[in-house]
Amino acid sequence: MRPIPSDSSSLDRLIRRDQLEAVRKSLQQAIPINIALGFTGTLVAIQAGQGRAGCIWFAASTAANFLRIGLCRAPCLGLAQTPDMPPDAAAAAARSVDQHLRLFVAAALFSGCVWAFLSLLCGGYTSAQALFYLTVTCGITAGAVTHGIAYARIPSAFITLPLLSVAGCLLYAGGFDRNCLAFAVLLYLLALLRNTTASETVFCQASRLKNEARAVAKEMQTRATHDNLTGLLNRAGFVEVGEARLARTDRRLCLLLVDLDGFKSVNDVYGHKMGDRVLREVASRLEAVLPPGGCAARLGGDEFAILHDAGETDEAPTDLAARLIHAVAQPFESFDAGRLGASIGICTDPAESLTQLLSYADEALYAAKKAGQNRFCLFGNRLRARLEMRRDCERDLSHALAEGGLEVWFQPIYGAGGRTMTSLEALVRWQHPVHGWIPPGDLIAAAAMAGLTESVLRFILEQCCGMLLTLQDRGRIDLSVAMNISPREMAQIAVDEIVLQRLHALGVPPTSFEIEITEETALDIEAVRDKLTAVSRAGVRVTLDDFGAGYSSLASLRQLCADRVKIDRGLVTGLAESDDARGLVQTVLSLGAALNLEVVAEGVETPKDLAALQALGCIFMQGYHLGRPAPAAEILAMLSAVRAA
Repeated sequence: MRPIPSDSSSLDRLIRRDQLEAVRKSLQQAIPINIALGFTGTLVAIQAGQGRAGCIWFAASTAANFLRIGLCRAPCLGLAQTPDMPPDAAAAAARSVDQHLRLFVAAALFSGCVWAFLSLLCGGYTSAQALFYLTVTCGITAGAVTHGIAYARIPSAFITLPLLSVAGCLLYAGGFDRNCLAFAVLLYLLALLRNTTASETVFCQASRLKNEARAVAKEMQTRATHDNLTGLLNRAGFVEVGEARLARTDRRLCLLLVDLDGFKSVNDVYGHKMGDRVLREVASRLEAVLPPGGCAARLGGDEFAILHDAGETDEAPTDLAARLIHAVAQPFESFDAGRLGASIGICTDPAESLTQLLSYADEALYAAKKAGQNRFCLFGNRLRARLEMRRDCERDLSHALAEGGLEVWFQPIYGAGGRTMTSLEALVRWQHPVHGWIPPGDLIAAAAMAGLTESVLRFILEQCCGMLLTLQDRGRIDLSVAMNISPREMAQIAVDEIVLQRLHALGVPPTSFEIEITEETALDIEAVRDKLTAVSRAGVRVTLDDFGAGYSSLASLRQLCADRVKIDRGLVTGLAESDDARGLVQTVLSLGAALNLEVVAEGVETPKDLAALQALGCIFMQGYHLGRPAPAAEILAMLSAVRAA
């Protein structure tokens, strides 16, 4: 985004351009009057017996007028200048304007010289026709000043010689009356010259104000549609450009959404000033690899968009995405290489609106980020089906909540090396009438988009409390129930108040209830620490789920008041065949023992994995090999069967 020039030299060039435009317009209005008066003077000369001299004079006057009309219609590079022209082009445009103005002054001087010879047609203003010619001369000079308010030199060059000729002829003829009239003509000339200067000053002031107002208006418009930090289009500007391009049915648009990987760590480690520098550098790199006719925008934060007509380039969208990723991945000054990457969602599918196109590309971006850093994903049928599923879930979730469409199943967690059931993990389930079983992550995401996060949380909490009360009635006070709570829920909802109030209202002991949070919550400890501290002090156990997936730190275990950690299933599945995985699991088990934390291995899918965990001394386990999630009634029936046995 090139800033709008506001220096005086730029404004002066624009004012001079306005002067030239005004001169061309006013002369095209004044010249016909000049020709008409000249023709009338010639007729008077013919009637007075000066026909030949009158015709010669009129021919010279007409030639001068046609010269001036030609100048008015001649092309001028300077009339196309704008405030944001490059300096070299602006200087050339200014020279062109000055050259044209000088030519207009010369042409006005030539025309004035012709009118100065009008005295030859009336005997130096002494013949009977002198009054007529004197009136015409005064009228045409006054008209020149009236029309020539933009540039004083032009009317001054035109009126000076004719009026000096009048004054000179009158003084030469002599006599008190003629001398007084000559003096009056000179005063008249001075008054006209003064008026031309004053008129030009007023015109220039008005032109300056107009151009300053235009510059401010353009800058405001630019700021409204461009990002102040990077100079790229902002979201509003991108929408404006995108909708305009989408309205053209002959275009096949390609949209790429670019989200920076690792940018948060740059801000956290190096500060926001460095983060701003990185964003500017990324914007510059994206612009450098833009396809022909493409536009780049910063939609907000560290998310960028690139829109271009796929028909204007032979490069495949995936190749362009690879080039963009490569450009972003290049080392940045002041921090280590590889810290920053990019995930890209691509959409080339036809869309009815820009909003739809953005939603398609956003779905592809989401898939790319799930695949890892520096990946791209092209929107297609698979993602279209997933997007439709998520939209249907958002639409139908409230009805499912009201009509009992949601269920809470429970998966056992075993102790004593996988032999004894010690607790249950609550897992929400929803069988959508069209899309079947909805994954819990998608259900929680749909709840967030539909504004039903708290409602879903309360529903799950109610089912957990119901299970605990039933277990108490059956004498199984040794079993606890764990409930998963997402980082979004922890950050946005008063989870501590909701949980503790409901436990107290139903008479459920807090010590029999657990809250499971993903270790991703540790990314923003400050937002959740007070809530976890409150429930922990009340006796609720806190479990850190998916431990080892990438965010964990030893400090976060204590700050999150964790009583238990669950080893991520990615480290457990296939444990028997992986020495590295066994080493990592052993490390976590040792860490748990050192910090007095229970360690649960989840994802136990095979007898070999179970045996490997038992060999490592793991006490608590969970997985399909030990027990699958099941409705509450099945779990209770299983417990009854075990007791009966």
